[in-house]
Amino acid sequence: MNKVVALLAVALLFASCSPRLKPNQVLFKTNKGDILIELYDETPKHRDNFKKLASEGFYDQLLFHRVIKEFMIQGGDPESKGAEAGKQLGNGGPGYTIDAEIDFPKLFHKKGALAAARMGDNVNPEKKSSGSQFYIVQGKTFTDEEFVKVENRLKSMQRQGIFYQTLEGYKDTLMSLRQAGDQQAVMDMQMKINELVEEKVAAAPDVTIPENIKEVYRTIGGVPHLDGNYTVFGEVIEGLDIVDSIAAVECDNNDRPIEDVVIEKVFTGK
Repeated sequence: MNKVVALLAVALLFASCSPRLKPNQVLFKTNKGDILIELYDETPKHRDNFKKLASEGFYDQLLFHRVIKEFMIQGGDPESKGAEAGKQLGNGGPGYTIDAEIDFPKLFHKKGALAAARMGDNVNPEKKSSGSQFYIVQGKTFTDEEFVKVENRLKSMQRQGIFYQTLEGYKDTLMSLRQAGDQQAVMDMQMKINELVEEKVAAAPDVTIPENIKEVYRTIGGVPHLDGNYTVFGEVIEGLDIVDSIAAVECDNNDRPIEDVVIEKVFTGK
């Protein structure tokens, strides 16, 4: 009888440690509390990669290494596991990137959105995502006056993205011309690139935030200036209060929490 009781106790313990989740759900157990996330089918590359890493234990014992109040909490750097206090983090990954799956305005940076971190347009004009680093949006609410500033910022980011995408096709030629010391040819090429950028900017869709999305940002909040530039691939369905509590922690000059915020264990739905 004691053996039966012991086996039952083990079974109950296992059940409590391995929560039953739906196929696209991911549960973060942190030292601040639990965060339940639903991954989107609209972003299958990011969904499948995140589930694969989580099921392999990649995220276990990593830190939320970058935290900015009213903006986001970021994790997924494997170098953060056991990192000494004060070490600057944020450059680690699994050794690959993921093709962008940006689906704005359907998927946007509302509070609780899960999105992929990435390198900047100057070195990553295709906006490819980090293979492991992610962030969860806390954000803030916005007024109509603030939306004007956000849309202007989005237009500037659109122009920047078009510039770097255009430049990518001419980098090798420009480098050869510079190495040859042909300054006039370099100037002519730069002028051609600028003209192409202006043509593409003029033909690009107008950057505006749809009214239904503005209403979400007015009431729930988020970070609208990231829309269309980073892949959003899931959202928090339980535990927004935990996101708020993490976003409120004290951080150093590199936005790393003074006291570690640890992702103790990540569970995925089968």
